[in-house]
Amino acid sequence: MRAVASKLPQRWTLHPPAAKPMAAWFKVVSSAAFTKFADVRRTFNSADRVGEFVVFDVGANERHPLAGLLDVPGDLVTAYEAREVPLPGAEPRDVLRLLMETNGLTQAELGIELGGQSVVSAILNGRRVINALQARALAQRFGVSPAAFIP
Repeated sequence: MRAVASKLPQRWTLHPPAAKPMAAWFKVVSSAAFTKFADVRRTFNSADRVGEFVVFDVGANERHPLAGLLDVPGDLVTAYEAREVPLPGAEPRDVLRLLMETNGLTQAELGIELGGQSVVSAILNGRRVINALQARALAQRFGVSPAAFIP
């Protein structure tokens, strides 16, 4: 899957609160091995297919981190990304937070795989890091690479 990223730096400049969730989204999409649309839907259950493109549901929220990407033509993005757009790294906890919000999951629901709700809370608050076993479990649950959960 080719991630559409040409407007990311502009979105971060105009809406700094979008930087972390957008970087997390980009890390997930860039590290995932999506081979078919069903793989995308497994990770982002609100995604829709429009022709050859995948559109991520942002609803009526124009300030949603993905809203600025909806009007970007795919072929122009390829050229732009080829110029090595610098993108900030996403913290693993921001990736986890994005995937939890996107999929409507609570800390308690993820606690089953990560060792309890308190462990999930500690990860999200930066008091704990995601270990290798947890990264593998999260990768399997969301259908992405474990690298998305490793700094």
